[in-house]
Amino acid sequence: MKYVSDIMFWISNGLLIPVVVGLIFLFAKSLLILGSLFAAYQARRSSEQKLGPLFSQLESHNLGSLEGYLEGVKNPSLFLRYTSMLLSADRPRREYLIGEYELQAQKRMSSISLVAKFGPTLGLMGTLIPMGPALVGLASGDIASMAYNMQVAFATTVIGLFAGAVGYAAKRPVTAQMQRDMNRLLLVSDLMENHN
Repeated sequence: MKYVSDIMFWISNGLLIPVVVGLIFLFAKSLLILGSLFAAYQARRSSEQKLGPLFSQLESHNLGSLEGYLEGVKNPSLFLRYTSMLLSADRPRREYLIGEYELQAQKRMSSISLVAKFGPTLGLMGTLIPMGPALVGLASGDIASMAYNMQVAFATTVIGLFAGAVGYAAKRPVTAQMQRDMNRLLLVSDLMENHN
């Protein structure tokens, strides 16, 4: 039994470096998510002042007002690019574009979900792995080794929880925005169908 527990101890200690590297990656990814969420919020806030009323009054006879708005946008978002392509597409192409937009939205959501789920998981692994060497250090009287391992344990916990919290907090507004964009794309497609 001692050999089995020694092997498991070596395996778990060997996982510490990949776990720490994974946590650093997730921390960087969570910072990118925060930055992109803030940038998207700023861009959406200014464009929504015009888009909101435009879509609420959109009918098949005034699709040109949407085209006119889109022509004036300098750096269009993913949604606005797909809306622009939708306005010049036939029915099969419109269905394809809506499906492609949905795939892009799911890709973005899966990235956020990955951070939300794996941040706490890797944080917990990073907490538990150094606890074994910390207990060994405590048993042998090596307080410096125990303190170092506890420091690693708590640092990985904090980073993992931070990444998970960012992913969780970002998921709801991004999901709501993607759903609104999908509804608007479907509206444009249906109005074009009625117009033809």
